[in-house]
Amino acid sequence: MESRLEELLSNVEGVGEVEVIIMTGDEGNTENFSISSKNEVTGVLVAAQGAGSAVTVQNIQQAIMALFQIDANKIRLKKMSLRNPL
Repeated sequence: MESRLEELLSNVEGVGEVEVIIMTGDEGNTENFSISSKNEVTGVLVAAQGAGSAVTVQNIQQAIMALFQIDANKIRLKKMSLRNPL
């Protein structure tokens, strides 16, 4: 699920490179934390190169809200630092 979202978001104009973590399961019980498509999405963390732009952040947030039917307060976006080429 995460890799599909990363692929989708990286193809959106302005997003650039992206990494995603999707939290699922019972929010109040961290012992049962799992990443499974069978569980309800409880939160999404996105690191994206383009997250320095308010428009890009809004576009990412709206896409995730529509896809997973979650509120904006369950989505966190962070600007990804540029990686140095080897």
